[in-house]
Amino acid sequence: MATTEAVPAPAERPRSLLRPLAFTATLVVVLGLLFGVPWWSLVMAGNDWPVAVQVAGTLVFAAALVTFPVTMFLGHARRADWAARIGDTLLGAVWILFVWAIAGDLLRLALLAGGVDDPVRSRVAAGFTAVVALGLGLWGHREAMRVPRVRRVEVRIPRLGAGLDGLRIVQLTDTHYGPIDRVAWSKGVTEVVNSLDADIVTHTGDIADGTVGQRLEQAAPLGDIRARLARVYVTGNHEYFGEAQGWLDHMQALGWEPLHNRHIVVERGGDRLVVAGVDDRTAGGSGLEGHRPDHALALEGADPDLPVLLLAHQPKQIDAAVRHGIDLQLSGHTHGGQIWPFHYLVRVDQPVVQGLTRHSARTQLFTSRGTGFWGPPFRVFAPSEITEIVLRSGE
Repeated sequence: MATTEAVPAPAERPRSLLRPLAFTATLVVVLGLLFGVPWWSLVMAGNDWPVAVQVAGTLVFAAALVTFPVTMFLGHARRADWAARIGDTLLGAVWILFVWAIAGDLLRLALLAGGVDDPVRSRVAAGFTAVVALGLGLWGHREAMRVPRVRRVEVRIPRLGAGLDGLRIVQLTDTHYGPIDRVAWSKGVTEVVNSLDADIVTHTGDIADGTVGQRLEQAAPLGDIRARLARVYVTGNHEYFGEAQGWLDHMQALGWEPLHNRHIVVERGGDRLVVAGVDDRTAGGSGLEGHRPDHALALEGADPDLPVLLLAHQPKQIDAAVRHGIDLQLSGHTHGGQIWPFHYLVRVDQPVVQGLTRHSARTQLFTSRGTGFWGPPFRVFAPSEITEIVLRSGE
């Protein structure tokens, strides 16, 4: 009888090695472009700067390149606020420089076509990049740190009863209390909200970067916010980087209604409105028991004839809202892109960047640009907002 020898299967390449290698390679390329493009445009290219200037500029960019990943790791993985402040600021500054260095390179090409020679051509382009980036950086930082202006939006909901016509909702979202102490800013936001005399005040998530204990003082002014009918809150994705249940419990202790896949009903003038909320779409992967977006649970027991206002952190959750017959969903998450032109990348992931949009015959979505900011303390062509939404009844 013939015998056959088992042929060993080829060894499978361990995926555990491929993933970190791919991540490292991607990180090196991204950092190389972010820091390399502005370094080349400002310091090298055809500028013909003195050697001392080239050496000094190179050392500055090299120091920033080394400092950035270290401070980002310490700041966000190890939660060292001092490091997060440095890393986040570097991230915003280098992004602005990168964008306007590319614009400067386009200007250099235009000057080349116009017959302008180096070093004048490259020095004009470098000067343009430096002046615009510095100006936008200073202005963008001021925009990020100021108390937001009020943005007023009117939304018509056909199923809304006449008694609720003119109902005023104030939306806060993406406050991102974090490494930069913004207690005074938080108090200022509370003063503006209270001046609007809202019927309902909502917070649609990303309340903080960190735990309740870390951000207790910055979040404290939320307890002073007033509303005639309700103050309601849902989690965002950043709560699941910290302690989501802790923030739900803390907001309840401050007198807010945490809409953890549940709803309440508000009434005015004899007409009622269902105000529901669902967890962020990332909640299911957090490992926390009972945390996941569940629209059916949130609406369980609600009268199907009543209009529904839904709080859901991400605009991407609108598809489920359409399936469940929601009238209006309030979201945040996008920050309106925060630093131009990042909104193009946001649009790849989300169906909407900001504003009021319609997604079915019944369902509308309002996406706020956010009240605060994440990470880099800059907002460029994406202003923060406290949103006052006025509901109107009838067709």
